[in-house]
Amino acid sequence: MPVNEFTIRVGGDTLEGGIIRTGEFLAHALARCGLEIFTFRTYPAEIKGGQAMIQVRTAEYPVYSHGDEADILICFDEESWEVHRDEFRYDGVLIHDSKFEPKGVPGTATVYGIPFSEIAKIRLRNPMAKNMTILGSFSALFGLPPSVFEGLIESYWAGRPHIVQSNLTALKAGYEEAKKLEKKDPFWVEPRPMRDRLILSGNEAICYGAVAAGCKVFAGYPITPSSDILEWMMTHLPRFGGTPLQVEDEISAIGAVLGASFAGAKAMTATSGPGFSLMTEFISHAAMAEIPCVILNNQRAGPSTGMPTKTEQSDLYQAVYGGHGDVPRIVLAPSTVQGCFYVTVHAFNLAERCQLPVIILGDQALAHRTETILPIDLNSLIIINRDVYRGDGAEDGYRRYRLTETGVSPMAIPGGPGAYSAEGLEHNEEGHPNWDQENHMTMTQKRFRKLELALRYEEDYPGFQGYRWYGPERADVGVIVWGSTAGAVREATYLAEKEGLSVAALHMSTLYPLHREVVRRFILSMGRVLLPELNYTGQFAHLVRGETGLDVVSYNRVTGVPFKVREILDAIRDLAREAVAAR
Repeated sequence: MPVNEFTIRVGGDTLEGGIIRTGEFLAHALARCGLEIFTFRTYPAEIKGGQAMIQVRTAEYPVYSHGDEADILICFDEESWEVHRDEFRYDGVLIHDSKFEPKGVPGTATVYGIPFSEIAKIRLRNPMAKNMTILGSFSALFGLPPSVFEGLIESYWAGRPHIVQSNLTALKAGYEEAKKLEKKDPFWVEPRPMRDRLILSGNEAICYGAVAAGCKVFAGYPITPSSDILEWMMTHLPRFGGTPLQVEDEISAIGAVLGASFAGAKAMTATSGPGFSLMTEFISHAAMAEIPCVILNNQRAGPSTGMPTKTEQSDLYQAVYGGHGDVPRIVLAPSTVQGCFYVTVHAFNLAERCQLPVIILGDQALAHRTETILPIDLNSLIIINRDVYRGDGAEDGYRRYRLTETGVSPMAIPGGPGAYSAEGLEHNEEGHPNWDQENHMTMTQKRFRKLELALRYEEDYPGFQGYRWYGPERADVGVIVWGSTAGAVREATYLAEKEGLSVAALHMSTLYPLHREVVRRFILSMGRVLLPELNYTGQFAHLVRGETGLDVVSYNRVTGVPFKVREILDAIRDLAREAVAAR
């Protein structure tokens, strides 16, 4: 019997309101019942509305992906059934508004038609309460205590008693209506003791990570799917002694970040592909002038405006290669909500340590995903600050770009000892423009030595792992993965092992500079190597081939939604057969 282990999908038109909130309340309620949760959502980009969806997966053990098909599908309207019917398990549970009759439901499915619209619009005269009647019905059908939803309603609308009361009334009405039905399905919730967990989205975790790292200036411009980072920072950063800025465009945002960092403050911006394109010239300047900064790019489907509310991993070329001339930079990619926090902390550490721009590549799925995560031990964090010039040991004068073994030179802060010009022009050690060919070669080598320092970061600070090798040292199939695709790969390799397949995985968090020798060793140790990513051109696969001289099998999707576990598993099975045949 599937107790405390199932996947719920909620779909409907945004004009009805409350589709995403229904899923969010379900996720939080299940977490309050002591369960782990993992969500994924997608929604229209148009103001006129359209179909939105949120999927909630829950279990008593950690889950790493949003799940494949829906065990329980909740449809606000007929169109949502047509949109999601192919993602519905043949033996699942369909809950629909009885204002329509779904067509083509598998005979093995359980169907509950409940008059949600009638209850909300006619009986309660509150059309906006339809989602609360749905939650009440869910509570009655699957055993989730109504008191959990009541607590969520009271805390969410605290201070607005009339809204609290109207939603509680709708919740009760939905509960009583569903109690009239005969339960025919096997799914059930059995509350467990509350776990010591946090519920965060990827964007929230990035904000907390930035604050924990000491971010004092955030500058940004609204853009999906990073706008809620700007909103969070505008509300909360001043509490931590920081300054948030909403500026007129992304060029102004990165300019403000570099100005703040030049003045000595840790600074960050967040954007998506189109905004990141506008920042490219300033990123080149940051590398040349050796100014630390952190740039988050939550990738969405492109090119151009593309599909603003869909997910993709197609900005890797831009992150690694974007810029004129040879531009050193560091590129990191979190894969979990917990990872969003820690990768952001390490991004600031690397920016300060190496005096380089550090780019975090997130994506829409990870940005808006919520997960239950382990509590964060702030006392265990190692926070790095830049090497500041104090005026000591400079008998021959301050040299901002002094040649050093690591490539990093102490940075003077305006108002303190030392003065220099942060030139975008090529310069000598003092910072004065210099176009001598030997000087240009020397300074380029200096800037790129900092990438070697970046690769040694985890040796000095082992809390960060630029890569993780899962599974045996040698296997028939290896999977290299980055970003939010890692969760589906982790589950797929686990299932493959249960089938007796020989498989290992290499999860990369540091994308550039690449841990070249580790990747080479992994590829050479495997019979076949799969590299799945959400882009059309196999961008990380190209980077791996170019850096290692070895081949991998690209597996690419550009549908705007994440990989399913079964898709990765099928690809592993195919390569395993090839590897066995080639022995």
